[in-house]
Amino acid sequence: MARYSATPANEAKSARCRGSDLRVHFKNTVEAANAIKGRKLLNAVTYLKDVQEHKQCVPFRRFHRGIGRTAQVKGMGAPTGRWPEKSAKYLLDLLKNVQANAETKGLNTEELVIKHILVNAAAKNRRRTYRAHGRINPYMSNPCHIEIIVTEQEKTVEKAVDDRQTVLFQNRKQLAAKRLRAASRK
Repeated sequence: MARYSATPANEAKSARCRGSDLRVHFKNTVEAANAIKGRKLLNAVTYLKDVQEHKQCVPFRRFHRGIGRTAQVKGMGAPTGRWPEKSAKYLLDLLKNVQANAETKGLNTEELVIKHILVNAAAKNRRRTYRAHGRINPYMSNPCHIEIIVTEQEKTVEKAVDDRQTVLFQNRKQLAAKRLRAASRK
């Protein structure tokens, strides 16, 4: 069994999957993974399908040098964005896998949230390209490892209403002012 970089808080309410040495760009996959982190599983699937169809873009926050701007990225907190189709395809395959793993465990797929997604750089694949005057340059690819952990979201319980009003005094100056007010009332 493969080792994961994180363990879920409740193993019974979570599912996970991973892919190793995937031939997809590391930097594009990091940005696409950060875009779906914290989303519900079905929301992330529709988002990645929209990315493949160029209806929504992936905001590039970390690896954004030399990337052009797009109007679709407005409101996402990043100046640049792209549509990494191959990264979206690989992430969709892994999300489909983790959804099947969750169904096998008997989890409700509509309540699954992507709690952990990690993209690590894998060993580079080496090829060569031939240049002018008999030279040869490296022609490297940057594959990656991806792991995903989804957890069933627990229902939130509202806090009971407390009618009492508590005032906290943190420092000596506030306590001294309180004592002075109490002494002047007597």
